[in-house]
Amino acid sequence: MNQPGTVLLVQLRYNFRLYPDTAQRKALARSFGCARVVFNDGLRLRQTARENGGKYVSDGELSRRLITEAKATPERAWLGEVSSVVLQQALADLNVAYRNFFASITGKRKGRKVAPPRYRSRKENRQAIRFTRNSRFKVLDNGRLRLPKIGDLAVRWSRTLPSDPSSVAVIKDAAGRYFASFVVKSTDEALPPVESEVGIDLGLTHFAVLSGGTKVAAPKFLRRAARKLKRLQQALSRKQRGSQNRRKAVVKVARAHARVADTRRDWQHQLSTTLIRENQAVYVEDLCVVGLGRTRLAKSVHDAGWAGFTAMLEYKAARYGRTFGRVDRFFPSTRKCSDCGRINDKMALDVRAWDCPCGSHHDRDVNAARNIKAAGQADFNDRGAQVRPAAMLAPRGEAVTHPDAAYSTRSVEGISVL
Repeated sequence: MNQPGTVLLVQLRYNFRLYPDTAQRKALARSFGCARVVFNDGLRLRQTARENGGKYVSDGELSRRLITEAKATPERAWLGEVSSVVLQQALADLNVAYRNFFASITGKRKGRKVAPPRYRSRKENRQAIRFTRNSRFKVLDNGRLRLPKIGDLAVRWSRTLPSDPSSVAVIKDAAGRYFASFVVKSTDEALPPVESEVGIDLGLTHFAVLSGGTKVAAPKFLRRAARKLKRLQQALSRKQRGSQNRRKAVVKVARAHARVADTRRDWQHQLSTTLIRENQAVYVEDLCVVGLGRTRLAKSVHDAGWAGFTAMLEYKAARYGRTFGRVDRFFPSTRKCSDCGRINDKMALDVRAWDCPCGSHHDRDVNAARNIKAAGQADFNDRGAQVRPAAMLAPRGEAVTHPDAAYSTRSVEGISVL
């Protein structure tokens, strides 16, 4: 845990909305297409070499054959119309995808297995390209973002960048919106210590129940938008495939879903920030969201967004010097009495309160939150719960094009280092 006054040098992503004009949209579409072609050419070349028993194609060889030499051919001459950095970063993405795949199958990468790289389609909802310092992108004094061979794009600035960005990813989502995702370095200081700690039991009726007894109602953003989404999807199903009206209907459905996702993300950011600021330590249960997503509760589970919320708690705790831990998912937090420690038989989901033979009356969710807090504080404790602390954060490489926040932290007291 970081002490008060500890200075952290962190790497963050700042996302801002872009508003390109017609010519700039065409230039961006051209860059998206060229990056996609180079990625697919590289994937095809490596797959062919492996099938034919040839040796591994090095990164330098891949760049020379698919970019430098390809521009001199009539079939790929149009690659010269976009910035070469965009093409180089597409090959960097391919290399990262292969490294993650090999690390996964060899066991070096923990978690779910990573699939091998797949071909990118022009029909994919999300498109992304990346510019590094080598491309000489620049934020102008008038607030516009200058990108090579694209132009000066209008940016809606919601806050000021803390330092000069090292790279920027331009992203187009399914709703047709454009975003600029800047990678910047910033200094953060650990928050002043507080006495309180909290255990959180995540659920569906109540999104979060705190060990202190506070219950946060589930907003159910997707359920509230269900009527509008149903109407838009019905309208989409009536449109002729391949028609312009169908393409417009697809965008309308995507915008409605994006509005739900943006609202949910904003609400979770506010709640997670409040919990981190008010508590020195935060403990949650390590839920198997993937497994729950295969049950009859799948729609409600995905609407809740537990994984995204716990990820916010984890990185904000690391950023502001708080403690974060995950309690083993097999720990019987619901069935164990938080007063005497007795473990009762399994209870149906409709049982929301129960009495322990010791005389205690428990609210099901509050009791679970209290047990999660106690298990987190004890850490491999007499209650039989294994607690997994937050993983050591590793820097996300420049090849990452995901629009969400990315950062890495390492600190020494009074000195900022990467």
